[in-house]
Amino acid sequence: MSGLRVISGKARGRRLRSVPGDATRPITDRAKEALFNIIGADIIGASFLDLFAGTGSVGIEALSRGADYARFLDLQQQAIETIHQNLSLTNLKSGADVRRQDAFDFLNGAPDRAFDYIFIAPPQYKELWKRALSTLDANPGWLAEDAWVIVQIHPVEYQELSLKNLTEFDQRHYGSVLFVFYETR
Repeated sequence: MSGLRVISGKARGRRLRSVPGDATRPITDRAKEALFNIIGADIIGASFLDLFAGTGSVGIEALSRGADYARFLDLQQQAIETIHQNLSLTNLKSGADVRRQDAFDFLNGAPDRAFDYIFIAPPQYKELWKRALSTLDANPGWLAEDAWVIVQIHPVEYQELSLKNLTEFDQRHYGSVLFVFYETR
């Protein structure tokens, strides 16, 4: 998929590199644009956590649109290299923190900051989104006061989850992409 680009903001129109192979599934421009239209101007000055970051496209979009800080996590070395390349291509290294780390180890760890937005888009059909959301729910120190957690899954993966600290408040469907939005209770 070579059509990956930054949609809006400082790096608007810049093309992004894809991660070699098929280990990642980049978000479509249509879905990414819809997501950031929902978030709107609230992204300005925000902190953003891009779990299972892949190309880094979503966190890079957040930085391009005015987020102060974005942390990118991925376990795959090729993804980490691609994120670094894409941050260079977009001149958005400032405010970016890229880490090669297991998302679950990270979420189980002691929070070093609270995030306004946490984006969870793991490999499909492995129920990793439920595990990540449950792990985050059990360690809410990662969440700022009015934080949103946004899960990107295929619609067939969706299940209602029983959570203590997070509550689902919206869903948006774009073709084979379903965004599920959660906020702190």
